[in-house]
Amino acid sequence: MSRELLVRPRIRPRVAVVLVYTAAMCMNGLDATIVNPALFAVARSFGEPVAAAGTVETAFLVALAAALPVAGWLGDRLGTKRVFLGSLALFTAASAACGLAPDLGTLVLGRAVQGVAGGLLTPVGMTLLFRTFPPHERVKLAKVLVVPTALMPALGPPLGGFLTEHLSWHWLFFVNVPVGVLAVLLGGFGLPPRSEAPAGAFDVRGFLLATPGLGLLSYALGFGPSLGWTAPAVAVSGVLGAGLLVAAVRDQLRSPEPLLRIRLLSDRVFGAAGLLALLTAAGLMGVLFVFPLLYQAALGASALDAGLSVFPEALGLMLASQAVDRLLPRTGPRLLAAVALPVAAAVCGMLAVPGVAESAWAVRGLMFCVGLVLGTAVLTVQIAGFADISPADTGQAMGLFTIVRTLGGALGIAAGAAVIAGFGGSAAREGSPGPYRAAILLTAGFVAVSTLVALRLPRDAPAPPPLPEDDARSPAVPGEGARQ
Repeated sequence: MSRELLVRPRIRPRVAVVLVYTAAMCMNGLDATIVNPALFAVARSFGEPVAAAGTVETAFLVALAAALPVAGWLGDRLGTKRVFLGSLALFTAASAACGLAPDLGTLVLGRAVQGVAGGLLTPVGMTLLFRTFPPHERVKLAKVLVVPTALMPALGPPLGGFLTEHLSWHWLFFVNVPVGVLAVLLGGFGLPPRSEAPAGAFDVRGFLLATPGLGLLSYALGFGPSLGWTAPAVAVSGVLGAGLLVAAVRDQLRSPEPLLRIRLLSDRVFGAAGLLALLTAAGLMGVLFVFPLLYQAALGASALDAGLSVFPEALGLMLASQAVDRLLPRTGPRLLAAVALPVAAAVCGMLAVPGVAESAWAVRGLMFCVGLVLGTAVLTVQIAGFADISPADTGQAMGLFTIVRTLGGALGIAAGAAVIAGFGGSAAREGSPGPYRAAILLTAGFVAVSTLVALRLPRDAPAPPPLPEDDARSPAVPGEGARQ
C-alpha cells in the first residue's frame, strides 16, 4: 500500500468541520442551561447559601459576553482552526475542573474559564463553517445550525435535573469531557488547514472599552430581573456598561484597525440581518422567559410542568431546519422571512389570550408553532445575512452578529421582567396573569417590528458562482453534465 493511501484522512474535511462544529456547539448550548436546576444542590454541597451559588451562572454569562469582542481578531490572527480547537480543548478542561471543584470559588473560576472558551467557540466555529461552505450551499446547513441552538438549550434543564437527582451535580460537567476529547482529536486530524486574511495590530483601546462594557451590560440585563433594577450592582453595571459600549462604538468607527469592524453593519443585507437577529432573539428569549412564569405564578403549575411546556418549541425549531432547506431556494429570503415573522408574532401573542394558557395541549401546540415559524425566519436571516460578506470579513462579521444576537436575547428577558415588575406591581406578586400577558405581548411586538426590517433582505437566495470564463466559452461535451 502506498504512502499516500496510508496518510490520506478517512474523514472528508467538510464532514469533519460539520461533526466537530456540531459537537462543540452542542456542549456550549447545553452548558448554558444545564446548571440552572442544580444551583440549590451545588449550594447545599458546599454549605453555601443559594444566592452565593448564583455566582456560578454569573461568572459563565459575564465571561462569555466579555470574550465575544476578541473572537474575530483572534480567529484572523491565529487561524480559525487553531482558535476553535484551542477553545474547545479549554472548554473541555474547564468542564473537568468544574466537576472536580472542591469548593465554590474553584467552581466559579472554572465556569468563568468555560465562559471565555464558549464566547470564542460560537463565532469562530460559525466562521469556520461559513468559510468551508460558500453562500449557495449554506441552506443545507440549517439542519446543522439548529441542533445546538435549539435542541441542546431546551434539553439542558430536564437533563440537569435528572443528572442531579439520580447521580450528582458533578456529572453536569463530566458529560462534556468525553465529547470534547473526541471532538478535539477529530478536529486535529480532520479539519483542513486554512490560510486566513492577515489581521491588523491588536486594538488595545477598543478591547479595554468593548470587553468590560459588554460584560457589565450583560450582567445588568441578566440579573436585573432577579436582583432588582435598583440594586447597586445592577444599576452601576448597567450604566457603566452602556457608557463603555457607546464609547467603544465611537472609537471603533474612527480607528484605522478596529477590534470590531462595526462598519460592516452599513452593508444593507448584513445590517438588516443584524437588526433582525437582535429583534428576533429578544422576542424568542423573552417569550421563553415570561411564559413559564405565567404558567407557574398565575396558573399554579409546577416548575417541571412549566419547563416541559416550552419544550415543544425546540421540536418546532428542528422541523424549521427542514422547512428552510426546502423553501428558501424557492421563495428567497425576503418573502420567506416577511411571511414567517408576522405569523410568529401572532402565535406569540396568542399565548397571552385569556384561557389559552389554561389548556396544556393548546400551549404545546403554540410553542411548537413558535419554534417552527420563528425558527424558519431566524435560520433564513442567519443564512442570507452573510451572502455578501467576503471570506476575509466573515470572522469579524460573525463576531458582530453573535454580539448583537446575545444582547438581543438579554434585552428580551430584561424587557419582559421590567413589564412584570413595573406594569404589574402587586398584581404580579398576587398571581394575577395580567402583567405576564402584557410582557408576552411586548415580546410579540419585537417580532412584529422585525417584519419591516425583513423587507431589506435580498429577494433571491444565494446562487452558485458563475463558471470560469474559459469553461463558459468551451463547447459542451456530451455526457459532461451527467458527470457533474
